[in-house]
Amino acid sequence: MLTSRQISRNLNGIPTEIVMQAFADRILVLITQMGKVGTLIQASMPSTTPLLPAAAPNSSETHVHPLPPPPSAIQLTPLFGSAPSERMQTLHSLYAAQIATIIWTAESDGPLEVDRRSVVVGIALRKFDGASDELSQEEREVFRGVMDMLRDSLAGI
Repeated sequence: MLTSRQISRNLNGIPTEIVMQAFADRILVLITQMGKVGTLIQASMPSTTPLLPAAAPNSSETHVHPLPPPPSAIQLTPLFGSAPSERMQTLHSLYAAQIATIIWTAESDGPLEVDRRSVVVGIALRKFDGASDELSQEEREVFRGVMDMLRDSLAGI
């Protein structure tokens, strides 16, 4: 069961930290490459909504672990701060939805049936130059790296 965890790695040469703290009613996850909290978004979903399993791994990408898809019933509520652009707001929402889904999936795999707690995600990531409407390769690598860090931390590594 998650109580408090911290993990650090370099993602694309940028020191990246994840700090998780569980409370009775919600879980706080901070992801930073800038040494600050950043934008806070709360993800919540009724505990009666089923979670879908991750897709089977693609045999051509053996190093990539599939992510569970965020449910359509997920509710994202901005709490503090705002992204500098609409594009970054969408990216932050993607991070919050995926992080919450990974945490909820990990908790539902545990030995005890627990109520689904809201997940508050703080995001402070560096911007990549030349960002267009589509995610750059660097942004994709950082996203994947953050999700791998989160899963490793939940697994107790």
